[in-house]
Amino acid sequence: MTTGTIDIGLAPGDASRGAAAPQKPAGNHPAGALRTCDTTGLPVCLVAQQFIKLHAVVAVVFLLVGGIAAILLALTRWPAVHLLPAEWYYRILTLHGLNMLIFWILFFEVAILYFASTSLLNSRLASKGVAWAGFALMLVGALMVDVTILQGKADVLMTSYVPLRGDPLFYLGIILVAVGTLTGVFNFFATLWIAKRDRTYEGSMPLVTFGALAAGIIATVTLLHGAIVAIPTFLWSLDLMHQPDAAWYRLVWWGLGHQSQQVNVTAMVSVWYFLATITTGAKPLNQAVCRGAFVLYILFINLASAHHLLVDPGVNAGWKIWNTSYAMYLAVLASMIHGFTVPASVEVAMRKKGFTKGLFGWLAAAPWKNPGFSAFFLSLAIFGFIGGITGVTLGTEQINIIAHNTLRIPGHFHATVVGGTTLAFMGLTYYVVPLIFQREYRARAVARLQPYIFAAGIVLMSMGMSFAGSYGVPRRHWDIEFTGAQFSHGFDPGAHVMLGLLGLGGTLAFVGLLTFILLTVTAVFFGPSNKGRAMTAW
Repeated sequence: MTTGTIDIGLAPGDASRGAAAPQKPAGNHPAGALRTCDTTGLPVCLVAQQFIKLHAVVAVVFLLVGGIAAILLALTRWPAVHLLPAEWYYRILTLHGLNMLIFWILFFEVAILYFASTSLLNSRLASKGVAWAGFALMLVGALMVDVTILQGKADVLMTSYVPLRGDPLFYLGIILVAVGTLTGVFNFFATLWIAKRDRTYEGSMPLVTFGALAAGIIATVTLLHGAIVAIPTFLWSLDLMHQPDAAWYRLVWWGLGHQSQQVNVTAMVSVWYFLATITTGAKPLNQAVCRGAFVLYILFINLASAHHLLVDPGVNAGWKIWNTSYAMYLAVLASMIHGFTVPASVEVAMRKKGFTKGLFGWLAAAPWKNPGFSAFFLSLAIFGFIGGITGVTLGTEQINIIAHNTLRIPGHFHATVVGGTTLAFMGLTYYVVPLIFQREYRARAVARLQPYIFAAGIVLMSMGMSFAGSYGVPRRHWDIEFTGAQFSHGFDPGAHVMLGLLGLGGTLAFVGLLTFILLTVTAVFFGPSNKGRAMTAW
């Protein structure tokens, strides 16, 4: 990226458009509630900026909580270390899942929605009061859940399957997070409507905002599942109604648990398009195809939730076949489209700059020292190859029956949620801080290395999990040695090697995560200000 004003796709346009930003329509911002970004030339709604900052800061705090839990779990699953006792292992496992899959990512995604609906559409945020309400509900609910877990009152894992029963505050906290996030999503929808009504942009919605819209629609369906399943469970925990049916609970809960990742996938892809443009000047090669892929996500990606229920006898064979056949592969098709169009747009942009030598000369010349670019491209590769291949195979009914309760499943979703979404969000943060917080990063050489450290750790950990699962190592078991059991059981020595790889990879990933947090916190609170000038180019 170069300093100065650049075009990052405020209006949709096409790939043939020049580098200079077009004249933007008048926005709908009140007097004094707007600034212009000195780097991108984008309008920044100051109210939205406030809530982007709040959600991003809180998201990083929950990332730290989940990361600390992650290293404790990795060192426990590594038999040579076996750090935590059984009680604390399951407690920390509950804490880790909720903070990493739900809290860290949902807070960050709301920040993305507010940016995509205001800056990219040249619009004000619909309601400051609604934004405060949503943020407060999310924060109070998340804190309530974490405190309840650490008090030992909800050792029920993230899935909290009935008849496992947690404290009422645990379920109430999840309800508050779901309602708060829905409030933020509806504020996003309202902002889109206001922008359309006030004609703050020309033509069709920018692709990044369209992807955010798709994420918002999927999030609405996902969070409604969460409310539907958590409210009766909350009442049951208060002894106000009978225990919910266990099969019903599992079916509806996975509409929250797995679809949360589908929200992440859609938001992650939007971030890919944004980072491809801001780091290399890439433009989508075919807007219609890219938008069509997002529509496929909306219609079909939730079917992937079914793979958690394929071993359940209560779900009939026809349902299982439908959800693991052609319909599910329409969502796979969408991911493949994005997986080709994003790097293809980068290739075209780099070749236009003169990097035309050989088949992959453009890739070698890409800005690999820019952590925004390296994080996004590594995210794409890890998600596409490791996450994608394992996801398609594990979603097959016959393979799922063999693999579902082994470590192969965490091996898959750590490649998608962590190697994909979290790494992409890290790359975005390297621009959020200088562009929204208007602060520069210190220790820039370390920042350039951070995505590689984190990505290498996640790849090692994911591969260790996947291959340990191939040896039959159970998914959530505290002690694979079955110490003290009446009947001894042992695993192939290869399983121990893979669990050691899990531990080493987890440790390396934690170093990368902690480096990211320290760099970001230092930049936000102590970094040099860039107000009145363009950010320092990576």
